[in-house]
Amino acid sequence: MEKTLFNNQIQNMSNYIMFEIKAKQIELTPALKEKNRAPIALSMGAPVDPVPKFAIDKTIEYLSVDSLHTYSTPKGELKFLNAVAKRMKDRFGVEIDPKTEIFSLIGSKEGIANLLKAIVNPNEDDNKKDIILTPNPGYASYSAMIKVAGAKGIGIELSEDNNFMPDLALELEKLEKQGLDKKRIKALIINYPNNPLGCTCDLNYLQQCVDFCNKLGIILISDNAYCEMYYDEKYKPHSVFECKGAKDCAIELYSFSKSYAMTGWRLGFACGNSTIITMLAREKGTIDTGVFKVLQYTGADLLESIEGQKYIDSQNEKFKNKIEKFTKGLNSLGYDVKMPKATFYLWVRIPERFKNAVDFCNQLLEVSGIVAVPGTAFSPNADRYIRMSVVASDEDLKTVIERMKEDGFSFVG
Repeated sequence: MEKTLFNNQIQNMSNYIMFEIKAKQIELTPALKEKNRAPIALSMGAPVDPVPKFAIDKTIEYLSVDSLHTYSTPKGELKFLNAVAKRMKDRFGVEIDPKTEIFSLIGSKEGIANLLKAIVNPNEDDNKKDIILTPNPGYASYSAMIKVAGAKGIGIELSEDNNFMPDLALELEKLEKQGLDKKRIKALIINYPNNPLGCTCDLNYLQQCVDFCNKLGIILISDNAYCEMYYDEKYKPHSVFECKGAKDCAIELYSFSKSYAMTGWRLGFACGNSTIITMLAREKGTIDTGVFKVLQYTGADLLESIEGQKYIDSQNEKFKNKIEKFTKGLNSLGYDVKMPKATFYLWVRIPERFKNAVDFCNQLLEVSGIVAVPGTAFSPNADRYIRMSVVASDEDLKTVIERMKEDGFSFVG
């Protein structure tokens, strides 16, 4: 079939890297098992623990309610919207109007993709495309989403040198000197806690982001999918709506996938400026008719429940112990890995003897059966780093360290 029949952006896209890594893992599994190196996946950003029993029980209960099997609406059921508003008040101390400032999502990933389509005027000319500023390194899907929407993504570097909180005014000045027309900028995406770095930011920095966007007259998109996954109260993640003026420019997206291990349920929500929410509603209204009502009712109860909070607290304690042990194990092999403040990700610099991150990941998989992600999945400049998701069992994580030591993957050697 002629390729001209298809969207130009889709034609030129490669497959999502996580799916490519999974396919290679499956292909190599028989040979790896033969040499006692069955794959251990540290690649996917997804908890593997069971979902809260409370959620399963509530779902079974609501499945018996006939009225919950009909169409919902993209905006969401009032019960769900009210529960979100209460959660935002209880968790962050912010007032969000459930009628005009909250929207249900089929997971935050599709929410961001559809939001970008709602704000971008697509253009084939690279010099005329709308611009979306993104974190660099950042979530692997941002660049693809922006490309499909017909815009251009430009990364704002996050590094230890700027404490992972870059001076946005200074970064804009640099871009303008390189010829960027700031009038083409439509939005800034921020992601704290960050995938893949595991870093957080303070409330003062969030205020700087809000002020920057309001001054420039652009939209602030806060991807807050990991806000409940933290290990120190001093670094407890914030909502952008704790900042003055945030409702003038911002939308924030949340997911049940990380907080409650409900990755397959596809449930999330967005809060924010009523005009942005309205535009998102118009975009999504042409695509879907909302989240299954049963899931919304379960999600509402979970957000308001003691059981839900206890689950988050216990998971955080479990991940904290896992990451502390695994970080210690990597450092015993000569790596210099710091305990992240949030998320279950480790950003690991690779030994100099390997050509690049792709080479390291390929050898790590082919020799030891350990599945990691090259840093270039998150930034073109990160070819000396890999991301490891500390989601495997304690036993498997211990085995990873043992295999790396036995198979020659110590930092020096």
